[in-house]
Amino acid sequence: MTIEKVNRGFVEVDEGQIHYRACGSEDLPPLVMLHGSPLSALSIEPLIREFGHFFRVIAPDTLGNGDSSPQGKLPVTIPYLADGMLRGMAALGLKEYYVYGFHTGGNIGIEAALAQPKTIKKLIIDGMGLYSDKDRADLVANQAPEINPDMEGTQLLRAWHLVRDGKIFWPWWNRQASGVRGLGLPGPGELHDDVVELLKCSRTYHHNYRAALGYDKRPRAALLKLPVLVTAAETDMLRSYLEEAASLIPGAKHVVGGDPKTVEGLRKTAEVCAEFLLS
Repeated sequence: MTIEKVNRGFVEVDEGQIHYRACGSEDLPPLVMLHGSPLSALSIEPLIREFGHFFRVIAPDTLGNGDSSPQGKLPVTIPYLADGMLRGMAALGLKEYYVYGFHTGGNIGIEAALAQPKTIKKLIIDGMGLYSDKDRADLVANQAPEINPDMEGTQLLRAWHLVRDGKIFWPWWNRQASGVRGLGLPGPGELHDDVVELLKCSRTYHHNYRAALGYDKRPRAALLKLPVLVTAAETDMLRSYLEEAASLIPGAKHVVGGDPKTVEGLRKTAEVCAEFLLS
């Protein structure tokens, strides 16, 4: 049975506040869940509910995303975002915890584990992109455009197309046959929610996304010394990198996760991850 209740709160940091979602009993082991770009922890809420069977989940919106305050300095780097997360969790009283990171969240998890190895007990990286130098440059240049408000309201349409086309194509701006993901569109409710979350941070989201796309994971991942599980859903655009990503990390395990769009797939991912974390 899926846990339905997800609470929300804010914690004070130097930049202002970090907004977070929480799920699961207080007496369960703590797990920090980090979302991907360009959205917020709302995008992983179905998985948060499933993990809540096994853990006390805290899922922050990264600084500059969702309902969290904007970043405090530019240019934004992944180590800076990791530091913001660590400061926020410390302010909540968390001393040791597991980390699950989806896409950009996985990058943040790597840097958090390197910065505070005694704080992060185990790490799950869900989807790691290992792009060529050319592909990385193209993504940095095109994947996260600035979306600034104007008097014609074109920001609404730009956000809508970025989100909707991202469901159809990878990258979202490759509207050719070669870019078709073949997954179809989600319902209008999910599209609406994702667009609203992007609009909340339309003036700041691109800093984090570009930092993630430009982040060279290979040398950093090789430095990890804690237990790591690398996973990706079969439908994830980053699935093709799964085995290579795991090979970069000493002793890492890897497994194909469940389909995040189905109840069975969410349950599979939560159970596989919980088995790794709690063993």
